[in-house]
Amino acid sequence: MSIPDNTYIEWLVSQSMLHAARERSRHYAGQARLWQRPYAQARPRDASAIASVWFTAYPAAIITPEGGTVLEALGDDRLWSALSELGVQGIHNGPMKRSGGLRGREFTPTIDGNFDRISFDIDPSLGTEEQMLQLSRVAAAHNAIVIDDIVPAHTGKGADFRLAEMAYGDYPGLYHMVEIREEDWELLPEVPAGRDSVNLLPPVVDRLKEKHYIVGQLQRVIFFEPGIKDTDWSVTGEVTGVDGKVRRWVYLHYFKEGQPSLNWLDPTFAAQQLIIGDALHAIDVTGARVLRLDANGFLGVERRAEGTAWSEGHPLSVTGNQLLAGAIRKAGGFSFQELNLTIDDIAAMSHGGADLSYDFITRPAYHHALLTGDTEFLRMMLREVHAFGIDPASLIHALQNHDELTLELVHFWTLHAYDHYHYKGQTLPGGHLRELIREELYERLTGEHAPYNLKFVTNGVACTTASVIAAALNIRDLDAIGPAEVEQIQRLHILLVMFNAMQPGVFALSGWDLVGALPLPAEQVEHLMGDGDTRWINRGGYDLADLAPEASVSAEGLPKARSLYGSLAEQLQRPGSFACQLKRILSVRQAYDIAASKQILIPDVQAPGLLVMVHELPAGKGVQLTALNFSAEPVSETICLPGVAPGPVVDIIHESVEGDLTDNCELQINLDPYEGLALRVVSAAPPVI
Repeated sequence: MSIPDNTYIEWLVSQSMLHAARERSRHYAGQARLWQRPYAQARPRDASAIASVWFTAYPAAIITPEGGTVLEALGDDRLWSALSELGVQGIHNGPMKRSGGLRGREFTPTIDGNFDRISFDIDPSLGTEEQMLQLSRVAAAHNAIVIDDIVPAHTGKGADFRLAEMAYGDYPGLYHMVEIREEDWELLPEVPAGRDSVNLLPPVVDRLKEKHYIVGQLQRVIFFEPGIKDTDWSVTGEVTGVDGKVRRWVYLHYFKEGQPSLNWLDPTFAAQQLIIGDALHAIDVTGARVLRLDANGFLGVERRAEGTAWSEGHPLSVTGNQLLAGAIRKAGGFSFQELNLTIDDIAAMSHGGADLSYDFITRPAYHHALLTGDTEFLRMMLREVHAFGIDPASLIHALQNHDELTLELVHFWTLHAYDHYHYKGQTLPGGHLRELIREELYERLTGEHAPYNLKFVTNGVACTTASVIAAALNIRDLDAIGPAEVEQIQRLHILLVMFNAMQPGVFALSGWDLVGALPLPAEQVEHLMGDGDTRWINRGGYDLADLAPEASVSAEGLPKARSLYGSLAEQLQRPGSFACQLKRILSVRQAYDIAASKQILIPDVQAPGLLVMVHELPAGKGVQLTALNFSAEPVSETICLPGVAPGPVVDIIHESVEGDLTDNCELQINLDPYEGLALRVVSAAPPVI
């Protein structure tokens, strides 16, 4: 094997993210702009104040007019007219930068929906930098912001990884990669023809740990799939370095083989440079105000004397996130974290770290409430939020996104497996409670009850919000859904909207929610699911603004999902539609500033399906209650609100008097099946809670 050509090396460097990051940092070094903003503390309420209703787009699902790009479609005035009318204040684009890998000078496609980025440049298949800037301008014209993605835990196999393989400069320091001595190559499997790496089996990982190369097996194998991903470690073939030496590397990848993990404590600090540079580019060049930190809990790993490596909840993840989030605040942005770990981790990493967090705490719990008609587990999780000192206003309460409905319940799986919890009149260890909840969810959401939803490895279920609701309504055949079923599904969908929107924090919803998308039949995306990734069924194409009504596939080739509600533009012309009901709820949310309220009580209730959340409104506007019936049975119950001053109780959505909070703090709640009420106590005095 010959030494790589200098011109090729120079080209790789010019294409690399580390090089681009160093160039971007020069715009800050020695400049006064670096010291104009506070950065040490997370500011969740400031972050949500600039935009508390988000539309979560997914580039691969966007249907575009013929010859148009995804970015043109997302920046179209017709779309923004509809989104603005609805009450959307921010658009989360999803990852838009070039992703995938490099073979020689040839770019290879993304393997994970652009979450394997290899460049700061906009992916040419999605649009141009000019179109990205136009989207920012159009959003601003509709009093909205653009929200971008940063991926701090890994990259794709682009120029940075290829330079690392060739042992060029600081690039090997970017990754958790270890050179294996030639005398130990006999331990390593051969790499099949046409591939550049192969996953390692557990005995090989154990042997490499014994020989002090790597930290060994991790606490869990995310995306575990026998024969495809047995461990979190893979090995390269033989690679000739810039020094002429032939090497084989073993590298860590928490996720897919083509997503090598970054090393946040290499002495070069190359990973920090790359990721902070990416964040600065998103703020300065593409006009983002808020940045999502993808999979930000996986920045630290070390061996332990016994058992698996310490790879989750590691203090380095806390420190790394503080550094990254602080740099983002310095540059004038905010950040939010995709942290599906324990509540402890979410709390710890919010201290000086990301300003906002996805609500992984109550998300599986509200789905459990819907599927079982029982809110006990949901009430438990709402109270756990407060028990760990987390402000609900720091959470992003979301409906569907591009991922699966995660059922990992990591909190009860790891740190709290042996803690005891009171549930259904029993005292159960966390691990037992987890299995109980998971079994109930899997049984109702998949298999014979709902064959249209698919398990996603060991993480959860690939589904849409509409297909979760279909399962809750015992609909086994999606083709049997007619107008009556659509009306039922819409009713339950509005219930979930009210749970997420009528509490403090950010409310986020997807294009799939807005059109009432059903999952794609598996055979339509079978070619994308060869690695066990079933999530493609919940990523069907959609066209919110009727930009291309005749189109049957998205710009990226995903089949159009069956829509139960119709396009957003069409719905807004039809009173009683899902979008019109949503619009009313969001207008009330804005009018009473519920996003900025303070959650003060999750009262005990008698009816299994009843959930009540009590909030103190800002600016002395009184006390607001969100009362929801997650069951198919009507609810009539008297609840107690200690410390809340008596007064008339009004329905703030329908603008009617509902009753009174009595002098002894009692309120009668009456709800039809799957009904939600947003109430306000019009008290003369503020609450004393």
